[in-house]
Amino acid sequence: QVQLVESGGGLVQFGGSLRLSCAASGSIFSLYALGWYRQTPGKQRELVADIDTIGSTNYAPSVKDRFTMSRDNAKNTVYLQMNSLKPEDTAVYYCSAGYVPHGDPYYPTSWGQGTQVTVSS
Repeated sequence: QVQLVESGGGLVQFGGSLRLSCAASGSIFSLYALGWYRQTPGKQRELVADIDTIGSTNYAPSVKDRFTMSRDNAKNTVYLQMNSLKPEDTAVYYCSAGYVPHGDPYYPTSWGQGTQVTVSS
């Protein structure tokens, strides 16, 4: 089981940028696919981006071309660079570790505690 700890959330103005980090421990980081999710009150948690073990990424249409997900296996860390932020990006962001079944979407098996991102208008 991998343990995940997010950091980097905060308050930012419309159009600003933030970089979220997620540090992993407890297992072989490079063997996991990873995902960033977000959730607002009363709504389901949604997948924002995922990255597989070789670095291929997928993004939700709402963040494509604004967010970039990357991983550093040497540091056991995954990142989410968020640019051109909008108020609708306000949410708790969660890091996850999981796997990508052959031919199927990313499937999370471990979660971090979440970090709040607030974008003011």
